[in-house]
Amino acid sequence: MSDGGAGNEGTAGQPRAGEEGGRADAGQEGAESRPEGAVPEEDGHGGAVADDRFARLRKHPVLASAVALALVAGAVAVPLALFGGDDSCKELPSAARALAKNPAAATRALDPGDDMSHLETARALLPSGTLCGDGGRVLGQVVDAATRATAPGRPHTTAQARAVYVVAVAYDDRDVPPGMEPGLARMFAGYVADANPFSGMDDDVNTPAVSGESAHGRFRDSHEAHPAFGFSYSGALSTDPGRLFQRLAEDPEAFAILYDAERAYFAYYLERLTRQGTDPDVRPEKERGDDPSDAVLGPDLDLEEIGRHIGALMHIRASGARDGTISDLAAYDAAAHRHTRGAYLAAARRLTSRPPMGDIAARPVSAALRGDPADGRGQLFTVLDAWAGARKVPAARARVIRQILDDAYVQGMRYGTL
Repeated sequence: MSDGGAGNEGTAGQPRAGEEGGRADAGQEGAESRPEGAVPEEDGHGGAVADDRFARLRKHPVLASAVALALVAGAVAVPLALFGGDDSCKELPSAARALAKNPAAATRALDPGDDMSHLETARALLPSGTLCGDGGRVLGQVVDAATRATAPGRPHTTAQARAVYVVAVAYDDRDVPPGMEPGLARMFAGYVADANPFSGMDDDVNTPAVSGESAHGRFRDSHEAHPAFGFSYSGALSTDPGRLFQRLAEDPEAFAILYDAERAYFAYYLERLTRQGTDPDVRPEKERGDDPSDAVLGPDLDLEEIGRHIGALMHIRASGARDGTISDLAAYDAAAHRHTRGAYLAAARRLTSRPPMGDIAARPVSAALRGDPADGRGQLFTVLDAWAGARKVPAARARVIRQILDDAYVQGMRYGTL
């Protein structure tokens, strides 16, 4: 990956105001054949219209089931029967395309509901395989529209967070349509703090989205909803976004989006720590019985996740080059460079704001990205050292954070997102 690749410069530490950041197998059975000897229905002129009307559906059982699963999003109906045509690809229905420009309708279409009653209709809008023309990219735009906040400074709604859960479930073990990767990466970038702590099923979670008070992590907007990736619907349906994260990063544009988001989150996180590099919400010196280590426990875990994720991105790049998934590493790096926004430095003073998560990845860059972009560890250390120097963080604490990042990065680089 070559040097540079910055744009949209702004002030470090201040969010930019203007930038927006089981399978779907239901209905796979074919139409039942007519009992032997049954008489076709006739129209008023003696024509057997029933056979003509459904002949195409009987020849195409998937199409037949798709007709039955018309997806209604408010006033927007997406007839899945329009998926068809050339066997080498599937056409994205025009009604589905329209959702890319109608975020509210897109959210309604992909929201499974708190009781998951609309899960199958939502997943039916998310096909696997190759979509014709620009269908994959447009479907990615639909997902982005459905899951992003309505405006800068606005928190994610519960419906938007539930839609993220459905998307992650839909592609947990299915192929993402080519071209859709950047849109899915933007979705994860908008929920960067939620996507970082990958975990398995969580028996304590009984809904696909949770409130800010219930979400894991620090420095959250208490009014924002978060996808609950550990939620297991009916004891069987759950998702680990780590697997999807890894497949997305094989696309250079998606890689750049995810890399930008992780580095922006790192700067955001550092600038909310105290000068001692601790959690400002934990004050053991003022609370009797509190362990002094409590003030560093949370930040250490969060910083470990950030380091591991950036290491995992570099693992995906390196392993893809080795196994041929990335056939031309130089071309991949050049494409990733074109889509990388720049460097993110932490503010020189502690910030106490709790902006919604969509604003984290949308923050302005501080400068051009210097050094080797593929050296994720070096990029982390550059930001850490600048922050520690500006905030006069005790040298011992800065060394601990550096070691945490180093260990986590190596783990991610070696094992990926597992």
